[in-house]
Amino acid sequence: MINGYVKSGKACEALRLYGKMGEDGVKPDEVTMIGMISCCAQLEDLNLGMKFHQYVNENRIKMTVPLCNVLLDMYVKCGNMEAAERLFEKMGKKTSVSWTTMIVGYGKYGRMDVAKKLFDEMPVRDVVPWNAMVGGYIQAQRFKDVLAMFHEMQAVKIKPDNVTMVYCLSACSQLGALDLGIWVHHYITRNNLTVNGSLGTALVDMYAKCGNITKALQVFNEIPRRNSLTWTAIIVGLANHGYANDAVSHFWEMINIGLTPDEVTFLGVLSACCHGGLVSEGRKIFSQMSTKFKVFPKCKHYSCMVDLLGRTGLLEEAEELINSMPIEPNEAVWGALFFACRTHGNVAIGERAAYKLLELDPSDSGIYVMLASMYWEAKMFEKALEVRKLMKVRGVDKTPGSSSIEVNGNVYEFIIRDKSHPRHQEINECLVHVTKQLEGLEDMDGQFLVVSNS
Repeated sequence: MINGYVKSGKACEALRLYGKMGEDGVKPDEVTMIGMISCCAQLEDLNLGMKFHQYVNENRIKMTVPLCNVLLDMYVKCGNMEAAERLFEKMGKKTSVSWTTMIVGYGKYGRMDVAKKLFDEMPVRDVVPWNAMVGGYIQAQRFKDVLAMFHEMQAVKIKPDNVTMVYCLSACSQLGALDLGIWVHHYITRNNLTVNGSLGTALVDMYAKCGNITKALQVFNEIPRRNSLTWTAIIVGLANHGYANDAVSHFWEMINIGLTPDEVTFLGVLSACCHGGLVSEGRKIFSQMSTKFKVFPKCKHYSCMVDLLGRTGLLEEAEELINSMPIEPNEAVWGALFFACRTHGNVAIGERAAYKLLELDPSDSGIYVMLASMYWEAKMFEKALEVRKLMKVRGVDKTPGSSSIEVNGNVYEFIIRDKSHPRHQEINECLVHVTKQLEGLEDMDGQFLVVSNS
């Protein structure tokens, strides 16, 4: 009964039953302890977990491999890696579960170098510890290492599963590595892997983030069973590609078939409204978030609405929305208002937004630079110089930006004035050539003409 409750995710019911067990004078054994320690892992209750561990030791309950593994899992999930390490070292017999649990733990807390060392020492490795390593790299945002691990899997002939594919597609999404993402998609097809909800969603997300929204829509339409996450992926993708009306129509279609949107879905559709200037639609969706769907807006949703109102020049309404927020506005919210004020030349509201931003982060060089630029554009030269002086007094330096690009499956990263690449001179010459071409495409009004992909 206790383990039944644990497997059903009802940890509190299992603990209640354990109390009754004591009242009836029934002595717990190893199997009981496995259930109770699993409860502590589910609840992330370290103190209770340690008490059960102490009970095991004091009552000389046999420390079998399954019991040791569940203790390892509890310590990892509760954040006590030191206790997990001590237990792991003492274990006479370690199974694949033991090693993988430790690898997952190191990955969870960003210690990927330690995880890799342990992984390399592991005597036998199936796809599960490989996935643990790949998942750890994803969590640590070391996306190049994800793809390196995948190539290594191929070399040692470990067959990836759906989980591996989801991780690889996620890495491709983050790196914008479309060619590699297409290769992964072909691999899935060739090996007859089932495109379930999570894998289908990862494919849609990858194609959308890597710039091929047509293929993302094709994959979306081919998925037999689409869940809320799949719909959210295509809504966000359409929004990011500027297909505002399509994103909004997909959102309402999702609602009509009975699926429930989450905060990411709302962020996507509000972003679509923002890019498309759909003010009335945005107001309606934002209003229904909490009233109809019981999803309470966070700062990122308010930021989207402020951006939407700001882009269309409704700056007073945007500022009123910020002032009415039930939560404290963050940098993104004030930043959306500030950028809108710069666009529309509203110095009064822009100044208030900028100083709110500087209160939140006095070391953000970008705010000083843009505030000075706003003053300069408004011919308020003295105020612009004051801001520049303030930067020097506070010792704030402008942080260089960076960008990345995929060429033949390799991802290269550059910062401003970067000369580290061996062919940087050729790259700079190419950029000069491209710039001249763009200048030649300007029309009479100074606006860039739209050029097709062909």
